[in-house]
Amino acid sequence: MEYNPCGQMKAGKLYLVISQIELLPMKKLSVISITLLVLFQGLILAQSESIFNGKDLTGWTIYGTEKWYVEDGVLICESGPDKEYGYLGTDKQYKDFELTVEFKQGADGNSGVFFRSSIEGTKITGWQVEVAPPGSNTGGIYESYGRGWLIKPDIELDKHLKFGEWNHMKIRVVGNLVETWLNGKKMITFEDEKIGGATGSIALQIHSGGGIKVMWRNLEVKVIE
Repeated sequence: MEYNPCGQMKAGKLYLVISQIELLPMKKLSVISITLLVLFQGLILAQSESIFNGKDLTGWTIYGTEKWYVEDGVLICESGPDKEYGYLGTDKQYKDFELTVEFKQGADGNSGVFFRSSIEGTKITGWQVEVAPPGSNTGGIYESYGRGWLIKPDIELDKHLKFGEWNHMKIRVVGNLVETWLNGKKMITFEDEKIGGATGSIALQIHSGGGIKVMWRNLEVKVIE
């Protein structure tokens, strides 16, 4: 079973139940079997929600003047004439969740995925999982308009970024805990009380400076209860 904070707690409860089965009368085993089946189904069958429909930007809001559009089922962000920061944020807010997304960087490829964020104009508050060119801390956590870099991945992990190709990223945020993976490799684990106290939207970023293009697909969120 894949680790997550909630799943770990539930698995611990299951262990306690299983370890005591031998002490119970045989007539109760059928009841226990049904109970365990229900618990396992609750862990395995958690629903993932697609937050990008592959057709248009329904469920999202554009912030700024940079370009956000859909082409051949792919969500694309591209620098506009103003060459400023731009964001595409979900209309829905998320607290505890697991997000999976695929991205492909073209040109400069400096972007990011924000979580528990709020946006006014082109000013965003919240936390960014970095998506950047090689050597620029993809998978690390940056706090905008605040403390700056909170954690950077080990430099040796940067080799897992496939610049110019499709990459798979997973972000798990539960309470104070944030974890990120890039192409199946764990990048960071970070705990922070300030993050734990926030709720907000998921947002994609395009960096200022111009000449940037990043493509996104298969954006799915699993809400963790």
